[in-house]
Parts: sequence; structure tokens; C-alpha cells
Amino acid sequence: TASEAALLQKLNIEPFTYGMVLRSVYDNGSLFDAKVLDITDEVLAAKFIAALNTISKLSLALNHPTEASVTHSIANAFKACVAVTVELDTYTFSQADVYKKYLADPSAFAGSGGGGGGDAGGAAEEAAVEEVEEEEADVGGGIDMFGGGDGGDY
Repeated sequence: TASEAALLQKLNIEPFTYGMVLRSVYDNGSLFDAKVLDITDEVLAAKFIAALNTISKLSLALNHPTEASVTHSIANAFKACVAVTVELDTYTFSQADVYKKYLADPSAFAGSGGGGGGDAGGAAEEAAVEEVEEEEADVGGGIDMFGGGDGGDY
């Protein structure tokens, strides 16, 4: 309250805080650094995903199906089916038609990329050409591997 604050000020007693600084954590016979308490949900999720990726890679390499690798196995089976279907003229299925059309005429899919704005593409191409020309023009002398200037006198 205000009266307590006034009394403490007259006695020249300033407010203070106290607490502990945690340096390590003891759990089931193991001693850990205090940083283990700073782990967030995002860090745990990233570690879990990394472990899942490792499990799926291992199970794919060993040809042992697991829940982690089933999606990759299905994708690989689909790729194999499309690869066979693309070479056949008499058989197809709806998902393979897109790939057959692309292989028949890739230029039909050339303009389907995203990117927005109209005339910026031409300006970007011109800038890229200018950068290449500048790099080619700067191919002059330099220092050889023995420390000489232009490598002339031996």
C-alpha cells in the first residue's frame, strides 16, 4: 500500500527480489544442463520429423515396409506404373494421361509456370545477359599459383 511504501522509503529500505538460478537438472540418475528446459514444441516437432525421415529412409533401403515408409512406397509404385504406361500405346489410366501428354508435347506446358507480372520477364533476361557479359569481360590476369603477377618470366 501507499503507507507501507512511504515507511520503507523513510527507513531507506529499497525493494529487492530474490530467486534461484538453475544451472542443471537431475532426473533419474542423470544430470542435464538447464538448456534442456528451453525446448519448445517446434524443436520437438522438428526432431520428431527428422527421426521419422530417418526411419523411412532406413526401411526403404532395407525393403522393409513400415508406417513411416508406406507413402514413399506408394509413390515409388506409382512412378513405376506410370513409367510402364507411358511406353504402352494400348493401355493408360487417368493419372498417367498428364505425363503422356507432357512427353508428347512438352512445349504445351512451357507457359504454365507461375510468376505473375507481364513485362518483368524481358527485363530480367536482359539484366542476366548484361551480368554474364560483365563476368566475361573481367577475365584478365591475376596471380598464378607461384605468386607471380602475370606468369611471364620464369
